[in-house]
Amino acid sequence: MTGPVLADSVRFAGDAVEILDRRVYPFEVSWVRCATSEDVAVAIERMVTQSSGPLFAATAGMVLGAREARHEPPDRAAERLRAVGARLVATRPTNNHIRDAVHAVLSATAGAGLAGDELVVAVEAAARAHDDGYRARSAALGGHAASLLADGTRVLTHCWADAYLIGTVRAAQAAGKRLEFVCTETRPYLQGARLTAATLVEMGYRPTLITDGMVAAALSDGLADVALTAADRVTLDGHVINKVGTLGVALAASAFGVPFYALVDAPDPQAPTAGDVVIERRDGDEVLHTLGRRTAAVGVRGHYPAFDVTPPHLVTRIVTERGVHQPDQVKESL
Repeated sequence: MTGPVLADSVRFAGDAVEILDRRVYPFEVSWVRCATSEDVAVAIERMVTQSSGPLFAATAGMVLGAREARHEPPDRAAERLRAVGARLVATRPTNNHIRDAVHAVLSATAGAGLAGDELVVAVEAAARAHDDGYRARSAALGGHAASLLADGTRVLTHCWADAYLIGTVRAAQAAGKRLEFVCTETRPYLQGARLTAATLVEMGYRPTLITDGMVAAALSDGLADVALTAADRVTLDGHVINKVGTLGVALAASAFGVPFYALVDAPDPQAPTAGDVVIERRDGDEVLHTLGRRTAAVGVRGHYPAFDVTPPHLVTRIVTERGVHQPDQVKESL
């Protein structure tokens, strides 16, 4: 069965990598061609791909890095591959997917003295294994998340939960559960309107779209039964870091007695607290534009923290590949 378009948004095309441009999807199905690992890093920085897309882009970038280093002796090839990894990790610091993808590839090849085609083959295998592992973890997570949703549940989403949402929907469908969806548009890139809503339509739903500022009113009016978001990172003490606006969703959910569920494949063992997570601050000019068109008057300044932090007391449950957890117990899922 063919899956949603966004489930497979990074692909190899000969010697290059092509990344589906999520900035223009679904109005255009356009692929950005990356001939080098640096091209991949720039594409990630420029928001060509988002959510779990950078994970797959990072593993693909490491493959390109191995190909770029194939004519170097083993020590220099390893050094060059580490430099490629460091560049990719630096692109977007809040989500740990890129860091973990780079680490997985480097760990699989470290100390082996590989060069040439042997290095390329080893990196390709490690990249493929990491990609496949993430997909399997997302499917397992989806099964646990679907167990929280009764037949007929109306689900409020925020931003684009990517493989986590796809896994949840597939598991709910397999269990014969009918769900309804309310999606926030998620400014300034409108991921909820363009990515979440479009994918749900692909999967057979007719989601309702609201602006980000309507969340409290929607929950007050009883438009949704649960709030369900991804988490770009979850700390060991249960803080949820996700697309900015998630904190507002959680506050509104708490105010109106609506459960708030956060989805992540696993908490980050390198982030004991929220203070251990770098919150990406993007160029404020981005919020002055929507889909490439300026929407603010000349002379206005923008401010754009790309993520916010939701404290554990506002989180009903955190769902990982290993099950459903109280926020203060999520570290036990490792």
